[in-house]
Formats: sequence, structure tokens, C-alpha cells
Amino acid sequence: MTAGFTAIVLAGDRGAGDPVARAAGSSCKALASVGGRPMVLRVIDALRASEAVASVLLVGPERSRLEGCEELRELVAAGTVRWMATAASPAASAFAALEAIPASTPVLLTTADHALLDAAMVDHFCAAARASGRDVVAGVAAHEAVVAACPGVRRTALRLAGESICGCNLFAFLTPNGRDVADFWRRVEAHRKRPLRVVGILGWRAVLRYALGRLSLAEALAHLSRLTGRDLGVVRMPFPEAAVDVDTPEDLAYVRARLAGERTLGG
Repeated sequence: MTAGFTAIVLAGDRGAGDPVARAAGSSCKALASVGGRPMVLRVIDALRASEAVASVLLVGPERSRLEGCEELRELVAAGTVRWMATAASPAASAFAALEAIPASTPVLLTTADHALLDAAMVDHFCAAARASGRDVVAGVAAHEAVVAACPGVRRTALRLAGESICGCNLFAFLTPNGRDVADFWRRVEAHRKRPLRVVGILGWRAVLRYALGRLSLAEALAHLSRLTGRDLGVVRMPFPEAAVDVDTPEDLAYVRARLAGERTLGG
């Protein structure tokens, strides 16, 4: 029988000082209300409804903030959702969470601000990731499709040769060796305030080709696979909404309006 995924949900943020938390009047971004529910619970709902996910590990928010959300506190207290504290950065938190999960278990990594995530997206991504035969897989969506399906939402696009894509905050670590990629991400993130050091790690030639719009997705994946020593791939998501997360108060307003519209259409 195929092992189910353990889903890691990164839920660390800047607390009440986060712009989204301030706009929502919540103690932290993960608990901002969207569609009548804290965002993090919407993500957990999607994961628990997925046929691919066997368990959920929540990384953050701070333990004290759980007291402000009775349902989340009860899920953690009952062991339905495991909780662990965040580390110094998202990459460090992801690495620490992976270290807490048996090496033989496939892992799905996502974020607490993935407010439009649903079980169909999760199941599609996990099935395609397994079928890829790769060590690590990321979900992506065509930027053009995201713009068409989600008008008004600004998403960062990777402008590659022949196409532009958006990340979907969905990552699958499928083999024990694949977890080394999280350590590579952690090392790159440690130099995020020193761009020349990051460029040095990634390679000047690849960065220059990307800047000139000459780097294809296949070339980028091959380059990163060589750097990490692991086989990396992508899943092209047929759900443009999978590329929407709540990074800004404007994103929060958009997601709230969209979900309110869906409820109205649903009767």
C-alpha cells in the first residue's frame, strides 16, 4: 500500500505587526479570517479532506496564539494536527520539520496563507508528483492563466524563455535524498541580504541567462538539479487559483471577495 503524505504547513509570521494581520484585526496572519474561517484552518481542512494526505504537521504560529483559536487549539491538543515551533526562517522551519518526519514518508509542504487551496488541488499535485519519479517537485501555474482566472491579483512571475510561471506554494519531497534540497534552500536563504553571495551559489551564467530571458524551465531545472545533486521537477497545475496566496491586505480583500461570491453563487 502506498504511504500517505505528511503535510507540513508553514504558519510562522510577524504576529500582529504583519500587514495582513493588521488588516484582518487578528493576532497573526495565519489566523486572519477568510470565508468565515481562519486561513490556517481552511488549509488544514483541504489537507484533511485530501485522499493523498495521511497526517498534518503545523509549524507555528506561536503556541500562545493557538489559545485565540479554540478549534485549532483542540486539533493540536487531540493530536489530530501535530504542532512544532518555527525556526529562524521559513527555510529553516521547513528543514526542521522534515527532520521530524521519518525519511521514508513522502512530504507535502505548503503554507498557512494558501487560502484558496482545496482537496482537488492537493490530490492532483500529490498524484502527479508521485508519478514524476523525481526527488523533489514544485507546483507551478501559467502566469497568463493566473491573470485570467484571478483578475486584479498581483503574482510574482518567473519570466523564462517562452513562458512565465507562478509558484503555487506546493512542494513534494518524495525521497529521503530529496530532503537535502531543503538544506540547500536554507543555505541560499541565509544569504538573502547578500545578493552577490546568492548569485555565486546559483551560478553567474544561469542568473545572467535568466535576466536576459534566455533560460528555459527545463534548463533551470537541470541547473538546479546539478547544484543540489537531486532530481528536481515541476507539476503544472491546472488550477490557476493554486498560485494565489495572501501576502498583502489587497490579497486578503481579493480572496474574501472571491469566497463571498462563490458562497452567493452556491446559494
